[in-house]
Amino acid sequence: MTLSPRLTKFALTVHVVTSVGWLGAVATFLALAVAGFTSNDSQRVRAAYLAMDLTGWFVIVPLSLASPLSGVVQSLGTRWGLFRHYWVVAKLVMTIPATLVLFLHMQPIRHVAGIAATTELSSSDLGQLRMQLLVNAGAALLVLLATTALSVYKPKGLTPYGWRKVDEERTINSH
Repeated sequence: MTLSPRLTKFALTVHVVTSVGWLGAVATFLALAVAGFTSNDSQRVRAAYLAMDLTGWFVIVPLSLASPLSGVVQSLGTRWGLFRHYWVVAKLVMTIPATLVLFLHMQPIRHVAGIAATTELSSSDLGQLRMQLLVNAGAALLVLLATTALSVYKPKGLTPYGWRKVDEERTINSH
């Protein structure tokens, strides 16, 4: 199925917006994690973890679903294909697990935010869990930066499936 030029541009726009939004939201989340982990101001710590919970559930989670979904639609409707090029497969292999890990990661965020909502956190409270939130946010940002780089540079290399499709197209065009 090939999308019309107008639909292709719309699908690309949706994919770019959701992907860039996901990247920006994770960068914001990382900034909040740094603030929550390093601040000695209990109100700032509390605000950071409450904001992380909201940002996670209402921005990052929806974008983490919309970005891969829009990418699949985009790839299926264009010449890139879903399994033709290694860079497309690599993006899929990176974003699907990242989304699944995000859902697991949301539980500790909810836990810390719940504690922050009812008590004051000192810089030593929940130190290991707060460090985990910081490290995970940094890792997520690196994964999203890598997928962005793949989208921009589009390294050459067809998968075996991609080569079969090229051969099929050559055969059809030669008749």
